Amino acid sequence: MSFSPPINDTGDREGVIILEGKYQNRNIYVANPYPENGVGYCTYEVRVNGEIIPDEVHGKAFEIDLKQFKFKTGEKVVIEIKHKNGCAPKVLNPAGLKPKPTFNIESINLDSTGVLTWKTSNESGALDYIVQQFKWNKWVDVGQIAGIGNPQIHDYLFKVQLISGNNKFRVIQRNYEGKIKKSVSVTLESEIPKLTFVYNKRTKEVVFSLPTQFEVHDVYGRLMKRGYGDVVSVSNLEKAEYYLSYDNTTDICNLK
Repeated sequence: MSFSPPINDTGDREGVIILEGKYQNRNIYVANPYPENGVGYCTYEVRVNGEIIPDEVHGKAFEIDLKQFKFKTGEKVVIEIKHKNGCAPKVLNPAGLKPKPTFNIESINLDSTGVLTWKTSNESGALDYIVQQFKWNKWVDVGQIAGIGNPQIHDYLFKVQLISGNNKFRVIQRNYEGKIKKSVSVTLESEIPKLTFVYNKRTKEVVFSLPTQFEVHDVYGRLMKRGYGDVVSVSNLEKAEYYLSYDNTTDICNLK
């Protein structure tokens, strides 16, 4: 949503709010206050893709009915809400033209080399797929790939880092309001040996037996470090106990 600069040669008809996006089978709802002079209402004209809508916009609230245009899902929509000087209508659902997660998972697979593949249908807009792995008693984001965003069948592939023991993965999409849609999870038992670590007091480094994704939290649960590798510099951390999450486990690491 964007606001135009004032247009000074149109008297009190100065502003325009522009919403751009893709049709998501939803209408747009607008709160429409009184102008400064108290005469009439703030909005005086609404256009959809350049066409003036026949709907009544002279009220405290109104609905922009997009169904009447017979748009296809994902079709581009530009809405112009023109309003008087000194006031501005409020779009009540500004994410109404933003894509929402609607994908269906046709299949999802994980092989022993760490290649995660999934097949989808029914996407209604381009949203990123976030690859998540279940470890450390939570779902952890481990990758991201752009979704294509139309209803056809699509194939995706992402290389993940396997851990020792049980591996569980899924993909999710988040919409612009923070809501998520999740796939089913897929699991694999790997033959990777269980990782270990040592703390080198001289170099102030934590050294893992193999490269791994890791997180370091203090005793209050605050995240201090996060990354991937086989060596973690902890020279900037105070001498204390920390929770070290790596591979498929969380251990106490004493930096005293």
